[in-house]
Amino acid sequence: MKADVKSEQLPTIEKAPTGIQGLDEITYGGLPKGRPTLLCGSAGCGKTLFSMTFLYNGAVQFDEPGVFIAFEEQPGDLIKNVGSLSYDVERLIAEKKLAIDHVHIERNEIEESGDYDLEGLFIRLGFAIDSIGAKRVVIDTIETLFGGLDNPAILRAELRRLFEWLKEKGVTAIITGERGDGTLTRHGLEEYVSDCVILLDNRVVDQLATRRMRIVKYRGSAHGTNEYPFIIDEEGITVMPITSTGLSHDASTERITSGIADLDAMLEGKGFYRGSSILISGMAGSGKSTTSAHFADAACRRGERCIYFAMEESPTQIIRNMRAIGLDLQRWVDNGLLKFSAKRPSLFGLETHLASMHRDVELFDPSSVVVDPISALLGAGVTGDVHSMILRLVDFLKARAITAFFTNLTHGKTENATTDIAISSLMDAWLLLYNRESNGEHNRELYLLKARGIAHSNQVREFLITSQGIKLRDVYVGPAGVLTGSARIQQEAKETAERLHRDQEATRRAREIERRRRQIAAQIEVLQAQLAGEEEEAGMLEGEATAREQRLAKDRAQLALNRSASRQDNQEKGR
Repeated sequence: MKADVKSEQLPTIEKAPTGIQGLDEITYGGLPKGRPTLLCGSAGCGKTLFSMTFLYNGAVQFDEPGVFIAFEEQPGDLIKNVGSLSYDVERLIAEKKLAIDHVHIERNEIEESGDYDLEGLFIRLGFAIDSIGAKRVVIDTIETLFGGLDNPAILRAELRRLFEWLKEKGVTAIITGERGDGTLTRHGLEEYVSDCVILLDNRVVDQLATRRMRIVKYRGSAHGTNEYPFIIDEEGITVMPITSTGLSHDASTERITSGIADLDAMLEGKGFYRGSSILISGMAGSGKSTTSAHFADAACRRGERCIYFAMEESPTQIIRNMRAIGLDLQRWVDNGLLKFSAKRPSLFGLETHLASMHRDVELFDPSSVVVDPISALLGAGVTGDVHSMILRLVDFLKARAITAFFTNLTHGKTENATTDIAISSLMDAWLLLYNRESNGEHNRELYLLKARGIAHSNQVREFLITSQGIKLRDVYVGPAGVLTGSARIQQEAKETAERLHRDQEATRRAREIERRRRQIAAQIEVLQAQLAGEEEEAGMLEGEATAREQRLAKDRAQLALNRSASRQDNQEKGR
């Protein structure tokens, strides 16, 4: 009989959640509980703030007091520095949920000592842990402890003692370390005795700075192995997984309007699927923002919330411009259904901009989002990073069943059906807008390139922006193909004149036929009268002939009677 392997669960280590958005996701629960974690990186990459966030979240969110041992910063300076993250550290200290201890170590004192050990640190750290019942510990930084040691054997032995002592105390620890030359740390030993190693990096590419994180190792646990961008702002630390939800989101069958009745008619008259990602690309002035405004207005008309992420125009400018086409977006802003977030991506960089968008969505909880335009992101990063950001944003919105409307500025011939960021394959629907030049004028046209799961029109429609909004004219094909603008007007006028001429000619021929019909009818009437006279005369002649025959027959009968009487008389005389 086979063993029931489904009922067996693989052993997993217990984890301590960090409370840092994204990090707990890629570590599948947090840092190894009761074990040390090495946090290494160069200066300015965020090691100290990262460590303090770990302690602060532990005390506030998970009721786990913490101890911070600083070798370089004074407690007062440390409290001020993390105050930029809105952390009320002084309150936690007063409530005995957090302890900060500064240990002053001079390098020359380490060099002059004989045998080197960490017994003094153990005593001091043990007292701090026991005084508040700490469950979390941070030691910042480990180079200060061993800065004057050149003996690798002593260094490795003391490192192992420190890590084993922390394990015996049952605390979840973070030990920070400076990046070495070709190694993760200066000594190149700390990563080997740590149960978990996290590498932080602050790199500059094309004058754009980006902080990144990589989990180098994690004993006893699966973990994300890629590099993940992270940001530090007034809301704390946020790690951005490359894909936060994978492809496990649900697909809704509900349909919602695009806000343009003629466009909905091209989509079976029902619009787009809720939760889908829609891309509209086109050259400058083709009507992308106007189409986006219709989409946002339609969402608000349904009583749903919408966020409009504007990257090139201010909210007041967008609202003013949309009044010209009959859309009053200000009323939706006033009643809280529409929120504008206007920021240039180049102001903070891609990761910060993405994190800001995430937070806006989480706080406002919209059902629809407009991003106008995503091509502006190219000014804040290279194409690969922009593509990665949009991928994460699409997954983030799909996981929340949010319908997203993206615009993209294209250059050259839009008919080539390409985007500079190569994100069209991520989209569920794609609309192309282009300005076609003909007869000395530009005319807008719309082409519905794709709409996944929806039967859609393949016609090229003339795209008009009127005082009552966007109108799509029915496709008009002339002798030389699809006609728009004045060429269409001229062709329509020509066909109208030809149709009028045909109608007039048909009317004239109808009148001629009617005249001829009346003429023939009159002739027929005369002939019928003649025929009736002839028939009447023939009847009279026939009657007269009949009367004559009757008269002759009567006369013959009378004559015969007379002859019979004379013969009888002669016979009687003869007797």
